[in-house]
Amino acid sequence: KNMITGTSQADCAVLIVAAGVGEFEAGISKNGQTREHALLAFTLGVKQMIVGVNKMDSTEPPYSEARFNEIKKEVHAYVKKVGYNPDQVPYVPISGWHGDNMIDESAKMGWYKGWTKKAGKDIPKDVGGKTLLEALDAIAPPSRPTKLPLR
Repeated sequence: KNMITGTSQADCAVLIVAAGVGEFEAGISKNGQTREHALLAFTLGVKQMIVGVNKMDSTEPPYSEARFNEIKKEVHAYVKKVGYNPDQVPYVPISGWHGDNMIDESAKMGWYKGWTKKAGKDIPKDVGGKTLLEALDAIAPPSRPTKLPLR
C-alpha cells in the first residue's frame, strides 16, 4: 500500500535486493516482494530503475562477486521481462550497514568494475559510476509540460 502511494509520482525506482542466502530467494520467488515491487513500479509508469544489491557484507564469503553476479543475472532477467530496458538499469553492490559503495567506492569490492547506462532517448551519452549516489545522480529528469495548462 505505501509503495503504491510513493511510486505513483516517482521518476525512478530504487529496488533494494538483499544478498543474504534465503533472503534474495524469498524476494524473487513467484509471489515475492521484489518481483511485486518491480512490476508495480513499471505498471505505475516509473521508467527508470536502479538495483542496489544490499547486505554484501553478509554473503558467504563476505562481499562475494559470485553472489552479486548470481543476483544480478536473475534480477536482470526479471526486470527485462517486466518491461525495463536492461541497458539502462545500474546494478550496485552495497552494504548499508558499513556504507560500502553508497557514497564512496568501497575497497572491499575491488572486483566491482562499476555500472554503465547506455546512451538512449533520455540519455545523450553513456554514463557510468561505482556507487549508489552516482547512480542516483545519473537519473534522467523526465520532461514535464510546464508551459501547458494544468488541465
